[in-house]
Amino acid sequence: MTSSSNGSGSAATSHSRSGRFSIGEVLEQLRPDFPGLHISKIRYLETEGLVSPERTPAGYRKFSADDVARLRYVLTAQREHYLPLKVIREHLDAMDRGLEPPELPVTGPQVPRVVLSGDGMPSPEAFAAGGPELRLSRAELVETAGIDDELLQQLVDFGMVRLRPGTKYFDGDALVIAKAAGELASYGLEPRHLRAFKTAADREVGLVQQVSEPLRRQRDAGAQARAEEAVREIAALSVKLHATLVKSGLQSGR
Repeated sequence: MTSSSNGSGSAATSHSRSGRFSIGEVLEQLRPDFPGLHISKIRYLETEGLVSPERTPAGYRKFSADDVARLRYVLTAQREHYLPLKVIREHLDAMDRGLEPPELPVTGPQVPRVVLSGDGMPSPEAFAAGGPELRLSRAELVETAGIDDELLQQLVDFGMVRLRPGTKYFDGDALVIAKAAGELASYGLEPRHLRAFKTAADREVGLVQQVSEPLRRQRDAGAQARAEEAVREIAALSVKLHATLVKSGLQSGR
């Protein structure tokens, strides 16, 4: 294990001196601006064709400075503007053809900075990303999520999204739900079909509360913090478990 690690370090140094970087060095360059970034995310973007590093005869990735800049563009477009990979790919294609990509939106409400792990599943940090602090009017939510008002009203009627208590605004969680519902609608899944997700989520909330409430009732100074941390971790794990069970079920049904 030790000798293998040392060998990788030597190879990485050689690559960086020749204008090429190992995937670990790329991670070191990008992580200060994208703290939630992991190697698995970089690999995922490569499999999606958004970056194409060179390969050594031994199969190691060698990223150029242009590759790193490309990754930075992708990550920024996802985090700051919530652009789907399809749109980002179109931007990159325009740049590859010597054209200027469409300007990223710089005005209007900003989407929440939801931290995702490499496989697209929420990490514990996602539940502390501040989604509820975002305040969007109905018109802003419709525009930013890319849906129409009719779809939003259906989501409200089915209890999928709601206004912040005592306000006329929607929060960042409502934005994520509305955007996901809009994308699912393109496959013919309407809000009425999504009620099963809401029912399952309500059950999971009940399970999380069974664990967190006893922690909250403890009388020491750190009780509240421990309860909040437990909620974040259990919620992230439950989402990962749910997503994996769905994926496994779909694969077994092939």
